[in-house]
Amino acid sequence: MKPTLFLLAAGMGSRYGGLKQLDGLGPNGETIMDYSIYDAINAGFGKLVFVIRKDFEQDFRDKIISKYEGHIPCELVFQSINDLPEGFTCPEGRTKPWGTNHAVLMGADVIKEPFAVINCDDFYGRDSYRAMAKFLSELPEGSKNRYAMVGFRVGNTLSESGTVSRGICGTDENRMLTSVVERTKIQRIDGEVKYLDDDNTTWVATPETTPVSMNFWGFTPDYFQYSADYFKAFLSDPKNMENLKSEFFIPLMMDKLISEGTATCEVLDTTSKWFGVTYPEDRPAVVAKIQSLIDAGEYPAKLF
Repeated sequence: MKPTLFLLAAGMGSRYGGLKQLDGLGPNGETIMDYSIYDAINAGFGKLVFVIRKDFEQDFRDKIISKYEGHIPCELVFQSINDLPEGFTCPEGRTKPWGTNHAVLMGADVIKEPFAVINCDDFYGRDSYRAMAKFLSELPEGSKNRYAMVGFRVGNTLSESGTVSRGICGTDENRMLTSVVERTKIQRIDGEVKYLDDDNTTWVATPETTPVSMNFWGFTPDYFQYSADYFKAFLSDPKNMENLKSEFFIPLMMDKLISEGTATCEVLDTTSKWFGVTYPEDRPAVVAKIQSLIDAGEYPAKLF
């Protein structure tokens, strides 16, 4: 069974004009998401599932889904801040979604095969899709508790316009994930990659090849049940209900499963260079990078 690609797109709004997820960066107005889907199809993914907000379903179908129909099956699922387990209600005043792992939960009814999760506005590169598709398609039927994450080399994920936030990964001798520590300020200083330590004053050097998480994960369907159970525990913690911006992130779920020995997560190395529009100043460089990939023959000038 071919794996599914699950795209986190609920952060989009109905006013497409200023949203970076739908900013035309390719020569024919292609978005970063278009390149992701092109790479995924060529790597062997067999279905797309998008999680979006219900209020712009028709716009999304007209402007997005219509492009891919005929190339690959597509499904939509919806994330709402009120979509909570029985017995829980959304706190008054909360407007922020419940985070990436809450978005993942929305796919439980339509995804019954191994699947990858990506951000829709990150350019991950074809090698990363090949690595993930290979891992997921080679899992024995009925596999459980064996997950994966594409570990980008930190030196391939930086912005020339300022610091970036990345999950610095710890791995064991078998390239299994042991920890993910979010570092909110990483940049190249005097030729070295450095991150700002917890004391907010010390810059710590880290090798160019240090793996970082860019939210490109691979799971089997058993992950949904773990997430549903742990989301109840998350919501039962008063501090998560009182903080109107608290979020149920994928690394939070993975850290629990790894630390208690329930699951493993293989870190897949990739030579792909991540890029995205972190700062407005990044846009011209991203347009140029895409054009250079087209000039090198890696992508056709028109994808779909």
